[in-house]
Amino acid sequence: MVVKYSKIKSERILIRIFSILLLIICSSVSAQTQLDSLYAVWQDKTQADSTRTKAYKNYIWNGFLYSNPDTAIVLAQTLLIYGEQHKYPKAKSMAYNLMGVYSRNKGDYPKALEYYQRSLKINQEIEDKKGSAPVISNIGNIYYNQGDYPKALEYYQRGLRIYQEIGEKKGNAHVIGNIGSLYHNQGDYPKALEYYLRSLKINQEIGNNKGIAFTMGSIGTIYQAQGDNAKALDYYQRSLKIREEIGDKRGIAFIMGNIGSIHKVEDNNTKALDYYQRSLKIYQKIGDKKGNAHVIGNIGEIYQKHSDYSKALEYFQLSLKIREEIGDKRGIAYTMSNIGNIYQVQANYFKALEYCKKALRISENIGILKEEKYACQCLFDTYKAMSKGNEALVYLEKIQMIDDSLHSQETNKKLQQMEISRQVFADSIATIEKERLIGEAHQEEVRKKNQTKNIAFGGGAFVLLLAVGLYSRLRFVRKSNASLQVEKDRSEELLLNILPKEIALELKLKGKAEARDFDLVSILFTDFKGFTEASAKMSASLLVGEINACFEAFDCIIEKYKVEKIKTIGDSYMAAGGLPIPTEDSVRNTVLAALDMQAFITKRKSENEAQNKPAFEMRLGIHTGSVVAGIVGVKKFQYDVWGDTVNTASRMETNGEVCKVNISQSTYQIIKNEPEFAFFSRGKIAAKGKGEIDMYFVGKRV
Repeated sequence: MVVKYSKIKSERILIRIFSILLLIICSSVSAQTQLDSLYAVWQDKTQADSTRTKAYKNYIWNGFLYSNPDTAIVLAQTLLIYGEQHKYPKAKSMAYNLMGVYSRNKGDYPKALEYYQRSLKINQEIEDKKGSAPVISNIGNIYYNQGDYPKALEYYQRGLRIYQEIGEKKGNAHVIGNIGSLYHNQGDYPKALEYYLRSLKINQEIGNNKGIAFTMGSIGTIYQAQGDNAKALDYYQRSLKIREEIGDKRGIAFIMGNIGSIHKVEDNNTKALDYYQRSLKIYQKIGDKKGNAHVIGNIGEIYQKHSDYSKALEYFQLSLKIREEIGDKRGIAYTMSNIGNIYQVQANYFKALEYCKKALRISENIGILKEEKYACQCLFDTYKAMSKGNEALVYLEKIQMIDDSLHSQETNKKLQQMEISRQVFADSIATIEKERLIGEAHQEEVRKKNQTKNIAFGGGAFVLLLAVGLYSRLRFVRKSNASLQVEKDRSEELLLNILPKEIALELKLKGKAEARDFDLVSILFTDFKGFTEASAKMSASLLVGEINACFEAFDCIIEKYKVEKIKTIGDSYMAAGGLPIPTEDSVRNTVLAALDMQAFITKRKSENEAQNKPAFEMRLGIHTGSVVAGIVGVKKFQYDVWGDTVNTASRMETNGEVCKVNISQSTYQIIKNEPEFAFFSRGKIAAKGKGEIDMYFVGKRV
């Protein structure tokens, strides 16, 4: 009997696997028909701009944004061009909003914020409040994703006020639900539940079934987080029923995944797999690759939990492939750590180290501490299993450092909770005050009808004076708050101008920033040839203006290539690629920035000479190696770098030639196989204090 049962169980598993693979290959004909219909409207030039724009936006959103994001961004740019050519700002606003969603899904929050701000600006210019409110809410979501909850709440409340002003209850309920999610993420479940219930009530009043289903699902996540799986399952089932009635396919897939996770926690693997497979089938039909990858990963975790490592590895690899296709960096890091753990258990330590190190690099680049810790734990376990105590100790220390940072985040979260409570309280007080003034005005009106004309006039004058006083006081408070916010923003901007963003954040959280060792940093130096002679021919204002024009251009160039400006010393400019966050392409980017700098100086020289103005020529050198970086000073602090690499980079510059980019042997070895670069070996050049050093000129391949 046992053998027979095992055989049947194995056959069922094989059937499930075959079904999943079949679903991944197949596509949905009905979904494609809907997309074709939307595209036909877009192509119909007899239709109004508003109709064509809306159809094309939905075509991009439903057909590509979650399944083929790289195509979606190209189509969004087409919509942007359409808006410009047809003088239809609404199309441009929609295009920027789509680009914002694309960047948000990629995890590029600064870029997403930039696109959302552009969309919002257009909506405000055309006075489209209905279009502004959801974009404002999207901006709140970005701050929410970045962990800046007070800022997120500020934008949620702005969106909420607009929705209330225009009487848009559906949007009102949605933003209230977002505020609930904010409290949920901070672990304040009672407050989150309060907002979810408020959102649910509004959705029920207006009969918004999709909103009702969404909010019920959110309430289910509260109970699941608290360990009350029975209540969570009840709300998930109620949400699922509504979603099935209205045909909300993405919602059905999402909630089925949640139900599967409940059964997975309770070790009911048969039911968990059943719901995951049903969810996967829908995600595949609608082309939602992110949801697809998430569910496949969950199935892999079931097999991993029950030590079926070959099956787990199969699903993790499939999930990883999809996540890499859509650029889901956080998902890539998490899945790679899962794969590394599988190889570690199987004693395939080389593969385990390969995947876990990749996971750690990606996690560090995107700054997700939980994923960093997960990857470090994988590396610690692997080195420990290999009996390499020293290497294991390195990652144990990293885990402890990450735990300290997470603890700081928790402390910051509590402070943010206090700030959020203050904001909500202030907003509530303002609402109560408004209602009180309305009530008093109404009572005064009734009283005036029952009194003589003169007494009524006197009472009305008193109320008017009171209202003016209250209004003046309100304006004063608002102006004070606005001034404080402006000063806060100025301080924040000033700090970010002085220090790298990550160092500034560490300084704000801990009150200090520790010096750090970096193994691979490219130091860039520039210097203007004949500066002293040129300065003798130019007035002070003209000289400073010319240097400033050059350095401003350099600032823009290094920002483009994500290189960190270190400092300027007279007419010398110093920058570094690969810190404070190391990246795989930092050396390449530093060289590209250098080439753009020289191109700018060459162009500027031609323009100045055409106008009979003095012009500079410039030497530029780069060397790559290890450095120590940290903050110098207490009051007028500065982020700086030290080490022999800095000295060698300076020699690269002094031994360079104008209009050329001179690089060292170590820099050349890293980028020599890059197809976009052309190199010219200079042989060994004598450098002061360094002896003879191999040097190369680098340029862009024609």
